Amino acid sequence: MRVLVTGAGGQLGSDLVEAFAGAVPPGGRRRALLGPEGGGPGVEVAGVGHADLAVEDRAAVLEAVCGLRPDVVVHAGAWTAVDACEVDPDRAFRVNALGTRHVAEAVARTGSHLVYVSTDYVFDGTALRPYVEWDDPNPVSVYGRSKLGGERECPPGATVVRTSWVCGARGANMVKTALRLAAGEGELRFVDDQRGSPTFTADLAAAVVTLALDRRPGVYHVTNQGTTTWFGFVQAVLEMAGRDPARVVPIATADLDPPRPARRPANSVLDNAALRLDGLPLLPHWTDGLGRLLAALEPA
Repeated sequence: MRVLVTGAGGQLGSDLVEAFAGAVPPGGRRRALLGPEGGGPGVEVAGVGHADLAVEDRAAVLEAVCGLRPDVVVHAGAWTAVDACEVDPDRAFRVNALGTRHVAEAVARTGSHLVYVSTDYVFDGTALRPYVEWDDPNPVSVYGRSKLGGERECPPGATVVRTSWVCGARGANMVKTALRLAAGEGELRFVDDQRGSPTFTADLAAAVVTLALDRRPGVYHVTNQGTTTWFGFVQAVLEMAGRDPARVVPIATADLDPPRPARRPANSVLDNAALRLDGLPLLPHWTDGLGRLLAALEPA
C-alpha cells in the first residue's frame, strides 16, 4: 500500500509520516518505507511539504499524485495562520479550498482514497453542547470558511477528519508558547472564555492511519478527550512542567490587547460521536497527551 501525505513539514504531517511508516496495511505485514527503494506488502509513505508541492499549483498536484499513484492521499497541508488568513482571504481560499480541489481532482484520476484534515473552526462556537459530525457548519472566520470550502471539494466516499487545538513535538503551538513565556517574568494572561479539547499529534496521527487504511467514508471528529479553556490549558502546562501555575491569569477574549483579527469560536468542543458509534477507540484524555509531549520536549 502506498500513501502520500501533504503538509509533511507541519507538526501533524511529520507525525503522520512516522505513523504510516510503522503501520500494517489490511492483509499485509509491517514494513517502514520512507523512500522509493524497497518493496513488499507493507506501507510505503511519501511525505511532501509546501516547498515540495504547493497544492495551489494544479499542474504540480496532478503530476505528483498521478506519478506516484498512491492508494491513499492524506491531505494535511493547509495555511493555518488564522489571523493572517483574515487579512489575506484570497491566499486562504487558494491554499485551503482550491488546493483541496486540485488534490480531489488528482485522486479522481488515480482512484486513490482521500483523507482531508479539517478543523473545529468550521463551527461558530455558539452551541451550548459539543458539536457532532452532523451539525451544520457556520464558520465565523476566513480560515474556517476556507477549510469548510476544502471539505466541500472532497469527493463522495472521502474521509474528513475534524480536529482542534493541535499540539505536537514539531512546529509552533500553545505548549511551546506557554513554556517560552514561562521562562520570562510576570503574569501570563490567557483567555478563559474559549473552550475546546487540546489534541496531540501523536494520538491524532494514529487515529488518522486507522481511518485511512480502513477507507472509512464521511466526517469524523477526532480530538483527545476532556475539555478546558486556554487559561486552564496553560495552567496545566506550567504545573506539569514544574513551573508556577499561579502566574497564569484569566482574561476575557474581549480584553485581548491587541485584539485578534479573526473571531474564534467560544465553544470548540467536538463530540467524537462517529468514532464512538462506530466502535472505534477514542483518543486518551488531553492531560495524558500533554504529559507525553512535555516529556518529549525535555532537553536530552
